[in-house]
Amino acid sequence: MTQPAPGSLHEQAIASLGARIVSGDIPVGTVLTPEGLGISRTVLRECIRVLESLGLVQARRRRGTVVMPAGQWQALDPRILGWRLAGPDRLDALGDLSELRLAVEPVAARLASSRATPDQCGALTAAIVGMSATQRSADRDEYLAHDRDFHRILLEASGNPIFAALNSAVAEALNGRTAHALMPHNANPEAIRLHEEVAGAVRRGDATAAEDGMRAIVEEADAAVQRLAR
Repeated sequence: MTQPAPGSLHEQAIASLGARIVSGDIPVGTVLTPEGLGISRTVLRECIRVLESLGLVQARRRRGTVVMPAGQWQALDPRILGWRLAGPDRLDALGDLSELRLAVEPVAARLASSRATPDQCGALTAAIVGMSATQRSADRDEYLAHDRDFHRILLEASGNPIFAALNSAVAEALNGRTAHALMPHNANPEAIRLHEEVAGAVRRGDATAAEDGMRAIVEEADAAVQRLAR
């Protein structure tokens, strides 16, 4: 399916409707009409094509296009995750992502301890060097980029392509913390140390230490979000 150009009227309409559906502003069961939404029939048609591919709506014969319940959504799609993180259930979304990360990233670290290539080990170290260099501005994009690199490389180093495919969900969790002021300005030194511990364990082939360290990283991140959200 051809995607609308970024920043186009269609893309803006898709983002607006998607966010409203995900937040519950447009309730489940609502029939989408141009009149009810205040947009043209042409724009709505383009929106429906995209939103239907995400499971947010479904075209039904003799009824029209209906908003679907959350159980039908493509929950791991970055757009849906981004809309959830921008909405009123932001903390619930981050909690869901933390649970996913706890189920996947520690196992990925364990696998990486026996499968990571020398280049991947070097890239993990480079990401940590970048995080350390920018830790006094951990709520900025530069730190975020290094943090995302670390987690992407680790998932890829697991050697499991399904784990690697979950990188976009992990990246959205990290993006959401920065975008919505849930990152401290100064990184927690313990978080940096844990990343170093995981990289070291992967490099020396210590599966247990790699798994335990990655679990501690995700738990630390979740606790930090809860503290800042109070």
